[in-house]
Amino acid sequence: MTDVIHLLPDHVANQIAAGEVVQRPASVIKELLENAIDAGGTNIKILVKEAGKTLIQITDNGKGMSTTDARLCFERHATSKINSAEDLFSLKTKGFRGEALASIAAIAHVELKTRQQDEEVGTCIKIEGSEVISQEVCVTPAGTTICVKNLFYNIPARRNFLKSDTVELRHIIDEFQRVALAHPNIQFSLLHNGSELFQLPDTNFRQRIVNIFGGKTNEKLVPVEENTAIVKIHGFVGKPEFAKKGRGEQFFFVNDRFIKSPYLNHAVTAAFEGLLKDKAYPSYFLYLDVDPKSIDINIHPTKTEIKFDDEHALYTILRSAIKHSLGQFNVAPVLDFDRDATLDTPYEFSQKGVTPPKVEVDPNFNPFQTERTGGGYSSSNFRREKPAGGSWESLYNGLGRSGSETGTRFEHMEFESDEVTGNLFGQSDETETGSTTFQLNKKYIISTLKSGILVIDQQRAHTRILYEELLKSITVTSAVSQQLLFPLELSFSNHEIKLLKEIKDSLEQTGFIFSEIKGDAVEISGIPTMISESEVAILLEQLLSDLENEVPGTGFSQVDTLSKSLAKGMAVKSGTALNSAEQQNIVNSLFACKETSLSPFNKPIFITLTVDELDKKFM
Repeated sequence: MTDVIHLLPDHVANQIAAGEVVQRPASVIKELLENAIDAGGTNIKILVKEAGKTLIQITDNGKGMSTTDARLCFERHATSKINSAEDLFSLKTKGFRGEALASIAAIAHVELKTRQQDEEVGTCIKIEGSEVISQEVCVTPAGTTICVKNLFYNIPARRNFLKSDTVELRHIIDEFQRVALAHPNIQFSLLHNGSELFQLPDTNFRQRIVNIFGGKTNEKLVPVEENTAIVKIHGFVGKPEFAKKGRGEQFFFVNDRFIKSPYLNHAVTAAFEGLLKDKAYPSYFLYLDVDPKSIDINIHPTKTEIKFDDEHALYTILRSAIKHSLGQFNVAPVLDFDRDATLDTPYEFSQKGVTPPKVEVDPNFNPFQTERTGGGYSSSNFRREKPAGGSWESLYNGLGRSGSETGTRFEHMEFESDEVTGNLFGQSDETETGSTTFQLNKKYIISTLKSGILVIDQQRAHTRILYEELLKSITVTSAVSQQLLFPLELSFSNHEIKLLKEIKDSLEQTGFIFSEIKGDAVEISGIPTMISESEVAILLEQLLSDLENEVPGTGFSQVDTLSKSLAKGMAVKSGTALNSAEQQNIVNSLFACKETSLSPFNKPIFITLTVDELDKKFM
């Protein structure tokens, strides 16, 4: 029998390795950024075209590479970071396994230009699909520039799995923010299709957060700091009132490396217990400095998950540190048994003696006197005047006489009485007005049919109604807008502002009026009649999040997603009490829609229960 096991060719092995390292253009940017930081770069520039599908170029002013190193860096597992397996447990650098450049070169056209500081000329290497096309001497600035073109050109199946430019750019910005936040002392810039998205100078950690997420972020931050033998924690958490519906502003950094940890995330959430609204997530930007020997960062290909020696101690310390900061800055209520300085005796009164109050008595006062005597006052001054009749008996004169006007009026007076009915729960307003709907558990609307009953999910039904109205408003007619007496001022990041400008015309068709979009601030002077002023910020944040993650391009599909997101945000929520008229309006409007059975997200809106089905329940 012939042998069936054989070694894979190098180019096939590289392509398989690329599947672990390079999932999308953002993965390439992450690996190349980490290499630039390890090389000692203090000014790093990223240039991206078509969300990285066409071009990714990263330039740094680091120490560069020699001619031999430039050629060797594209070999698998070629690294300068480790020499033995024990070095894996004392790592202080970003990359260390040496598979990034080899994997990238296997699935793209790569051009590398590098020069060391003390050299006059540099090296230029061009590689396509792991094959070196050329290597020559070139003139280039000190440092390294890597261009990655036509990603996945030789693996069409992988390229087809990439999302739209909007979604891929969102992932690129996420990776860029994670690296930029971890290294505030390095200058970063990011350009996409010639448009500058970020220009970050070297600064401190707090200012770096403000530069990325907008100027209004500064007032939302609460500093956190704790030093122990196990871990040193510093950073910021967001105030509870600024918690968001998404998890976009949650960052953990361990030894200057971004990580994901559901366990530590739970510790932060536990510290905010009782301070957050339902389905709201706190913002946090937390650095953890630990001994490199107490963690293992080699358990995941992208190195975003690490293993701690003592997670339980970290959990407790982190939760306590955040609770302490929230209480220290009067964000959370605390029990304070210290003396209150506001109750102290003022300085100017501290040397004065106590003087008893003076009691003045009128010796001539007599409560039984009916007239004023001397300087005193009698009780007659405070006595109510008697009625003109002279005595209380005169008030009832004439009540007993049948011929008097008063008696006649009382004889014909009618009195209300409770009507006795056979209804177990009493007569309701709905029955009197002829309504055939009622609300169950503040979530479902129950209506009657000839053959049984109809159970409608009020949130999904209202979402379908609003979706079709918004779709019509955006594509056919303009919706009605309500003017605000005082314009709303909202703050967004640079990328969100750019996205908001792209959908500005569509939003104005739904009823929004933007009086000014400048810098990171948006001024809104009009909103749709279907939403309240307090819901605008939440609605726009959710809309931008949906667009960044779900829009598969422009045109009708973007309008469709815009309508879905707005309808979801404006729809009446489960748990909202509706009166009879509102219930009836939802039922009537639902069955006037083009599609009545499914919500915009393909969920069933209603179910029917026939009399036969109900009869079977009693058998």
